[in-house]
Amino acid sequence: MIQLFISEKEIEIRYAETDQMGIVYHANYLVWMEIGRTKLIEDMGFSYAGLEAFGYLSPVIDLSISYKAAMRYGQKANVRTWVESHGKLRTIYGYEILHEDGTTAATATSEHIIVKKENFRPVPLRKINPEWEAKYIEIQRVST
Repeated sequence: MIQLFISEKEIEIRYAETDQMGIVYHANYLVWMEIGRTKLIEDMGFSYAGLEAFGYLSPVIDLSISYKAAMRYGQKANVRTWVESHGKLRTIYGYEILHEDGTTAATATSEHIIVKKENFRPVPLRKINPEWEAKYIEIQRVST
């Protein structure tokens, strides 16, 4: 059985992240997902900034989020991130955003490709960094 590699990042909810009702504005969850994704990559020993420095980007091509329970200013969110699946060109990340008591605030997935910065042509991760590709294949939750 494959051991799921999950990265966790605690986020203190700032007042500026809330709306008039004192509830976290929905778009902030996307920012937290990016923070979680970056932390996952760092926890595996790689660097998204390093990928960009070599002339590559990893744009989001699909996103799905389901909101379960509101979060508010003064709380802490725990962002759990993992590799849901990894194929030749696409990587899908999974997310759980939890309240401090473990209650699920949101679940989500984001789908990404890697492209050359200069022309936005897709490039397989294995051609850029075979070790990174191997790690994604090893830890993905769902085999593709």
